[in-house]
Amino acid sequence: MKLVSYRYKEKQSFGVVVGDKLIDASGVIDGADSIKTLLARDMVPQLQAAALEAKAHIPLSEIEFLPVIPDPGKILCVGINYLSHVKETGREVPKHPMIFTRFADSQTSHEAAIVRPAVSEKLDFEGELAVVIGKTARHVKAEHALGYVAGYACYNDGSVRDWQKHSIQFIPGKNFPSTGGFGPWMVTSDEIADPGSLDLVTRLNGVVVQQANTSDFIFSIPALIEYCSTFTELHAGDVIITGTTGGVGAFREPPLWMKHGDVVEVEIQGIGTLRNTVRDEAAT
Repeated sequence: MKLVSYRYKEKQSFGVVVGDKLIDASGVIDGADSIKTLLARDMVPQLQAAALEAKAHIPLSEIEFLPVIPDPGKILCVGINYLSHVKETGREVPKHPMIFTRFADSQTSHEAAIVRPAVSEKLDFEGELAVVIGKTARHVKAEHALGYVAGYACYNDGSVRDWQKHSIQFIPGKNFPSTGGFGPWMVTSDEIADPGSLDLVTRLNGVVVQQANTSDFIFSIPALIEYCSTFTELHAGDVIITGTTGGVGAFREPPLWMKHGDVVEVEIQGIGTLRNTVRDEAAT
């Protein structure tokens, strides 16, 4: 199932994508007004059953997409998690996951703008696989970890590189408003047989700038869930962004920064394509 958060005729809701239309899930599932609530109340099986009988009637072309989870309690981002990215940065292979945080209000949605802040011209692309947690997880062992995953989505962890490098802490460069693209939808985990073997491609103005397979992960998704659930309690709707591959703009010669008017896409096998247009802050 593909679950999408959206706004339609001034109503914010969530639904099930069927072809080029969707079913308004809030109309078929009582007591759930968002994907996060649906997960927290363990109502996905009910929605799957109800969706088989409901008719998709809202055209995707008429909705305003929202970030898949507009209000996650936590967004945990993983740095340096592809061997190809380690090689281009010149770093050593990390012994533990490098974790930093992104705030919910730094996110943007499919077909919405990624905003280049007025204080920097060094806005970089980072195509990534997002993992959405489906239920409370604490001290989860890797061998059981995938049972806590609700689904997967595309993410563009846009980085304002000069602000990211102000210190050894990444957070300032990762939290400018509307720099983290999240969408277009979440594909439920039952449709992704092996999240550790997915092709990922990032395109800038139609040109491939990143291409990899998640088999190049240093820390697998189960390993990341085990690690993160040890130092914090994960809850339904929390998001883990699993890291980017090689090819980022900062390590090209010359560097390749996103600019006003650019179109950036992140496509992941079995999930879909997240598309954003870059807009300067002054132009929004």
